[in-house]
Amino acid sequence: MARTIDSDRKHLTSVLSAAAAHRGTSFVEIYQNCPIFNDGAFDAIKSPDTKADAIIPLVHGEPIRFGTPDGSGQAGKGLIRDSRTGGVKIVEVADVGEQALLVHDAHNPDPSTAFAISRLTDSGYLNQSPIGIFRQVERPAYDDQARAQVDSARKAAPGGAEERLAGLIGGGDTWTVV
Repeated sequence: MARTIDSDRKHLTSVLSAAAAHRGTSFVEIYQNCPIFNDGAFDAIKSPDTKADAIIPLVHGEPIRFGTPDGSGQAGKGLIRDSRTGGVKIVEVADVGEQALLVHDAHNPDPSTAFAISRLTDSGYLNQSPIGIFRQVERPAYDDQARAQVDSARKAAPGGAEERLAGLIGGGDTWTVV
């Protein structure tokens, strides 16, 4: 699961490339302005003046920080695990310290953190939106498992291909139509 912005071509390209390379199903949400139904809905994340505070960049293996840079040049806000609700919440890094920040793990097999991050825009943080790859877990794809099952059945069957076909046609439950 990933989210990106249509006007950020570099990020959009990297997210779509990762989705195409992923073995299995990929879901990509693209924020795109529609001048008829939701004109200006994404102005906060597209405007150079507000996007630092509006976009929460998700980079695998890095602490989740965003916002206007503080005196040290680092983004001033971040995400931490909310022990009260089990979700995540936005905090000032100066209040909790760098070590308390959530480190993004897109490869975590447990989907709860990725889900909690994806729900930030639905839980009152309307001006902040996580952007990036939320979750990218490698698992066997259905078609690979189906092929493996067919190959296993072929190897387990006695005889050559013609014998197996004759056994399938003439063996087991058959009937004669008169």
